[in-house]
Amino acid sequence: MACFFGLTLLAYLLGSIPFGLVVSRLLGGPDPRGLGSGNLGTANLYRLLGLKAAVLTCLGDVLKGAAPVLLAGLWLAPGAWRESMVAVVGGAAVLGHVFPLYLQFRGGKGVATTFGVVAVLAPGAAFNLVLVYIMALAYTRIFSLSALICAWLLPLAMGLFSNSKAYLLLAGGLSGLILVCHRENLARLFKGEEPRL
Repeated sequence: MACFFGLTLLAYLLGSIPFGLVVSRLLGGPDPRGLGSGNLGTANLYRLLGLKAAVLTCLGDVLKGAAPVLLAGLWLAPGAWRESMVAVVGGAAVLGHVFPLYLQFRGGKGVATTFGVVAVLAPGAAFNLVLVYIMALAYTRIFSLSALICAWLLPLAMGLFSNSKAYLLLAGGLSGLILVCHRENLARLFKGEEPRL
């Protein structure tokens, strides 16, 4: 049990690392929180600093979701509650991204970090969601809409590619969290004001 609590805390602290801010500073850029959408995610870094910054930010955000789940899979002992504990660790990583300790609990929207979690728990679901994201982005050229479509489909994808009820519940919770975090984007989408790629 101590291992589980330690992994959950580690996942939250890793999730709290603001890779968008770190990458921007390493590349000599401005604080993303004060420009563009004000978000620390991949889309805003792409608009502000270009493809390199966007790729580095995305990789960092994905890895901070994937790493603690991988560790949980390796370190947690088999048992009836193992999948539930792994799911909690994954959820903690995403919550760290959305409510980071290091930035007064004002973080990103959880898309890339959620993908990192899902990529470990259900690679088939992650692969298909990437395909959906790419097709949606190519068609709409709107980052947020592509992310929202994937968030809506996340529980379905998890249900198709995993038999775990714990992982399905996690997918439902993360889907809802991403949708709530994108409420301002949804308002702009309905008004036709959301920026395109």
